[in-house]
Order: sequence, then structure tokens, then C-alpha cells
Amino acid sequence: MKTNWQLFGGLSVFYVLMAIVYYYVGGEAVGITGMILAACLAGMVGFYVWFTQKRIGRLLPEDRPTAEIAEGAGELGFYSPHSWWPLPVAASAMALGLSLLIGWWLTLIALGALVISIIGFVTEYEKPLPDNAAH
Repeated sequence: MKTNWQLFGGLSVFYVLMAIVYYYVGGEAVGITGMILAACLAGMVGFYVWFTQKRIGRLLPEDRPTAEIAEGAGELGFYSPHSWWPLPVAASAMALGLSLLIGWWLTLIALGALVISIIGFVTEYEKPLPDNAAH
């Protein structure tokens, strides 16, 4: 993770320097704003990875040049083998985007559909409590 946060921190500094150069060369406001926002985004990712590395408190195998591939083995997490929930999330997000052109009434419907589909997507693998667990 050390390499990752250094990479994103360096990218953030690079974007700030390029925004300054672009300003003095005579660039327009949209380009300067875009570069500053890109620097902020890279800085946020770099800070998050740095903070996560500090919380873990040790070097990961990816950070050591002498590490073996087997040191990084193990369970990485749960990944869904298949899910239909991205389809309604994307469809309702598309409807929400189009509703800005069509009318406010569709905005309310699309926003409701988006909230319901995101809740379904997030809670897809949640297991309900057994009946006797509530007592």
C-alpha cells in the first residue's frame, strides 16, 4: 500500500503543478478547474490508502520487492457470482438522468426506483433472522 499512496500523492501534486502551468500559459477556467478537481480526487484516494496502511500497521507483501507470490494468497473477500440488481440500478439511474429532460414527475418515480434498487442491491445477500432469534 505504500507504493499506492505514494503514486496517488505524486499524481495529486502533478495535477496541481500542471494546473498552475496551465493557468500561466493562458488556459481557460474549465481546464484549470478540471485539473484541480483531478488533484483533489487523487489526493483523496492517496489519503485513504495512506490511512488504511497506517491502520493495518505493517507492510503488505506488495510493498516488499523480495516477497513471494504465495505470501499474498488467501481469501480476498466475497464476490457475487451473479446478480440481477445492477440492471434495475442502471435502468433507474438512466431514467433519473432522462427525467431531468422530460419532467419533474418522472424524477420522483425514477428516484424512488433508484432508492429501492440500491437497497435491493446492497442487501442482496443479507440473511433474515430466524423466528426464534427475536425472542
